[in-house]
Amino acid sequence: MPLNRNQLQAALARVRLLVLDVDGVMTDAGIFLGAEDEFKRFDSRDGVGIKYLIRHGIHVAVITGRQSVSVERRCTELGITEVHQNQKQKLPVFQDLVQRLGVAPEEVAVMGDDLADLPMMRRSGVGIAVADACADVRRRAEWVTRAKGGHGAIREVAEAVLKAKGIWTNMVEKYLA
Repeated sequence: MPLNRNQLQAALARVRLLVLDVDGVMTDAGIFLGAEDEFKRFDSRDGVGIKYLIRHGIHVAVITGRQSVSVERRCTELGITEVHQNQKQKLPVFQDLVQRLGVAPEEVAVMGDDLADLPMMRRSGVGIAVADACADVRRRAEWVTRAKGGHGAIREVAEAVLKAKGIWTNMVEKYLA
């Protein structure tokens, strides 16, 4: 199922919405349980990548099976307004997002790491597995990142999307000016 380089570039150039799972994608899948809430480790470079996407008009949404104040806080910090927690069935939320945001399924990229993400990945323009996703997800993804979940995988995807859209070089040039 992997796309060749040209197919992947074309698919990424169409992306208008990036849908993220949390545990295993935004984080390394580790969960620290405290008395009041769970604690999660988020990668700062992933966060910057998300901000770059949003700044350039690409919607970013989170659909996760767990509920956590940490996730809500991180998404607020990053400017992600579509945050859907405690979703045992992710596909209906995905379908609602596509409809409400007015994007075609082929304009959506979904990043996942486990079986619950497969229904969304299969219905998107490009299903992306993080490097340490379970074998069945990696096997069915159009692209498997080099980076592991919670360790730069989102940044890798953000850069690839912005490069495919012809935005990245201008961004870099602004920092050099």
